Amino acid sequence: MALPFTCGGRADCRRAGTPVASTRLDTQAETGSWISDPEDPALVRASVGISVFGTGAIGLEVSGACRYKAVCFEASRGRMSIPARPQPHPEILKIAAYVGGRSDVAGVSGVVKLSSNENPYGPCHSARQAARAALEDSAVYPSGSHSDLRAAIAEVHGLPAEQIVCGAGSDELISLLCRCYSGPGDDVVFTEHGFSMYRISALAAGATPRAARERDRCLDIDLLAEEFSERTRLVFVANPNNPTGTMVTEEDVRRLADAVPPRAILAIDGAYVEYVDGSDGGASLVLARDNVVMLRTFSKLHGLASLRVGWALAPAAVTDVLNRVRGPFNVTAPGLAAAAAAVRDRAYVTHCRRENARWRDWLFSRLSGPALEIDRSQANFLLLRFGSPGTAQAAYVHLLARGVITRKVDEYGFPHALRATVGDEEGCRRLVHGLDAFWAETT
Repeated sequence: MALPFTCGGRADCRRAGTPVASTRLDTQAETGSWISDPEDPALVRASVGISVFGTGAIGLEVSGACRYKAVCFEASRGRMSIPARPQPHPEILKIAAYVGGRSDVAGVSGVVKLSSNENPYGPCHSARQAARAALEDSAVYPSGSHSDLRAAIAEVHGLPAEQIVCGAGSDELISLLCRCYSGPGDDVVFTEHGFSMYRISALAAGATPRAARERDRCLDIDLLAEEFSERTRLVFVANPNNPTGTMVTEEDVRRLADAVPPRAILAIDGAYVEYVDGSDGGASLVLARDNVVMLRTFSKLHGLASLRVGWALAPAAVTDVLNRVRGPFNVTAPGLAAAAAAVRDRAYVTHCRRENARWRDWLFSRLSGPALEIDRSQANFLLLRFGSPGTAQAAYVHLLARGVITRKVDEYGFPHALRATVGDEEGCRRLVHGLDAFWAETT
């Protein structure tokens, strides 16, 4: 069956696989007919005359692929093979979809979820009340300016409200930065054990992700800088890092900011920095530079993971760009109200930070040893490094049977490790008892 078509756009002309011209040449639009290919129903064929500017008309059967609204061709002898169905941006198919932490175990009740780095104590009372009250006006769109939340953040942290951008979790802000500041031909740099959304967001924007080596599971400024080039547009560093829990000093971060190419943005991901007493997460560096951004979230210490609220502190020019492309109502009213209440409850923030530090230290002292290596973590989780991938898998299965869910981190380059959230007292004790029983059965 013949179908009408129009071709046009730009062409890289080749004859029998040999380039006719080394540059891409403009072509005039022509019309013809698609004809189904009996050898491959998913492809169609077409014969078309292409007129190349400056060289006159040539008649060719061409092969190519459809991309966006224009059709890109590689002209050669033979047929034009174009998929008869919509095709995604080619970089999209390189993405391995993000997989969140497991939440349940079939046939096991009363599980302890230590797989997603959530706050075991939940949000503060005032945040719960604010979210419930906001639900009463669910028929009304939320604030598009996020002014109340930005004012609350600015008030508590001593920051300029006009330089704060809110998002649906810091994940959205990572994606917005990649969409706005990188694309085909650009590099997005991060560390080899960095948060997987850096790679995913870079590929979604058509950019090239580049993972720099770490030193002893920690950010090394010199090794990271080896990946910088004239193509670098974004550099993501999480401090503390996930899933390692390691952290570098503020002086190290300043040295990194000096090393980042002027055309690139340094994005400091502080999703876990509120577990570190006395750190500003890079805020002072943002206010002193024009190419540094700080990312924060309400999903971790503030206990608002399901409401999806994050924020960024950025130079005015970057704030303007992000606000141009973010959704007009990208954060829900319950999320905005709960986050504003949560950030103001400093007593609860202090309580959660202290409880996390207490049980994190207890877990470290009870679990670390010759058979299980653990780095000192500055976040709300520990990376448990077993002797082999097989031992890590066996421990994971053993803990699941006991209703203790940890996180496998193969995709982060740790097939021999499990990541365990620092839970409340019950969760921590069940993790220790489960691993004690595992070692007793396997040694």
